[in-house]
Amino acid sequence: MSSTQTAESPVLTAELLAHMDTPGPRYTSYPTADRFAEGFGAAQATDALRLRARDARAGHSAPLSVYVHVPFCESLCYYCACNKVITRHHERAGEYLDAVEQEIALIADTLGPTQEVSQLHLGGGTPTFLSDAELTRLMATLRQQFRLADDAEIAIEVDPRTVDEVRLAHLATLGFNRLSFGVQDFEPRVQLAVHRVQPEAQVQALMASARRIGFESINVDLIYGLPLQTPESMASTVHKVAALRPDRVALYSYAHLPQRFKPQRRIDAAQLPRPGTRIEMLSVAIAGFIGHGYSYIGMDHFALPDDSLAVAKREGRLHRNFQGYSTRPDCDLIALGVSAISRVGTTYSQNAKTLPEYYDALREGRLPVVRGLALSSDDVVRRAVIMALMCQGRVDFKAIESAHSINMAAYFHDELLALQILVNAGFVLCNEDSIQLTATGWYFVRAVAMVFDKYLKASVTRERFSRVI
Repeated sequence: MSSTQTAESPVLTAELLAHMDTPGPRYTSYPTADRFAEGFGAAQATDALRLRARDARAGHSAPLSVYVHVPFCESLCYYCACNKVITRHHERAGEYLDAVEQEIALIADTLGPTQEVSQLHLGGGTPTFLSDAELTRLMATLRQQFRLADDAEIAIEVDPRTVDEVRLAHLATLGFNRLSFGVQDFEPRVQLAVHRVQPEAQVQALMASARRIGFESINVDLIYGLPLQTPESMASTVHKVAALRPDRVALYSYAHLPQRFKPQRRIDAAQLPRPGTRIEMLSVAIAGFIGHGYSYIGMDHFALPDDSLAVAKREGRLHRNFQGYSTRPDCDLIALGVSAISRVGTTYSQNAKTLPEYYDALREGRLPVVRGLALSSDDVVRRAVIMALMCQGRVDFKAIESAHSINMAAYFHDELLALQILVNAGFVLCNEDSIQLTATGWYFVRAVAMVFDKYLKASVTRERFSRVI
């Protein structure tokens, strides 16, 4: 089976889904963020930027992606595990933009003026907490300090409760061509239980407006495993979302970790669906979206067959970064704002997680990086294998051996033995030349990738992650 052969109707039994119901990373990076250390700070992050600038001058730098984190939200969603600041004081955004502009200037001064950006993404929090004038100001600063490619993907996450057609039209004038609407669930009882009430009619109207305005791609985010959800309510939400025909759908599994995320303590754990019910909801959602003509991309993402993400999947050009699946080549990522995580070369760096710490660093004229990681040669090899699985569903041994001067059979002897369990389960085809996901294996790609993650040894580490399904 080639990497593009992904049958749309694999056999997903309840027993199979239950067997794979285990915690694991989402692999937006490898190593994952729990491996970052405080010994990696602003100095090391600056060195990585300088190295990239040197490579850019020599014409050898990787494409560049930029992410801006806007942490503010007007109200608290109980399920949320993002870094956010709950406030109705919109004047706080001005101070934050002052700091982000300082961070942009520091980075741009180090990188130099030749850096072209192929992807720009605003996330949060709630980016649309910012006023039209503030969004205009932010985009002007970004365009001044970076060169946005003519065909750049420029995306923003949108809370439907914070925008109308006029605001959407303004986003289009600023150059945004992709929208991501946070819906989560259409069932009113579920919305009340997680403190995120937004009428279905409101989302429908905004989707229609976005189509009229001409956005290239519209994404809808959903969550399964929330309190009071049932297979029946999930089927209803899937049907309603599919009827809106968003270009892409992300269906995330809710991870209830109240010991780590305080807002989740407001959720009544007794109202959470039991494991068997969660599995049934996932099965219903997968069958529902495929039945409505969507292609399965990987993990928990779906797209219409003519969407660029589905095309990239079929052609083996899928990529992955901290924002999830992407059609663009493997990029260095400059992440701006509180808690944001950058990837530059073989390093990761994360900014301060609190506003006071973030502001203090920039007032002192230094990058607000508080932890990170310089990848070892082993990390680089494993990252290549894991990302090949996550994106192409295939690891070509010769390609890895040539790029990293290793022998796959010897280097990954133990992992290839461990992989036999998944081969026997029908998830993977493995021979002397390659590892290939089956159509069913694509639904459990995280579990396959986990075999090659050397850090997943202790159960205490695994419990920090969401469940594979």
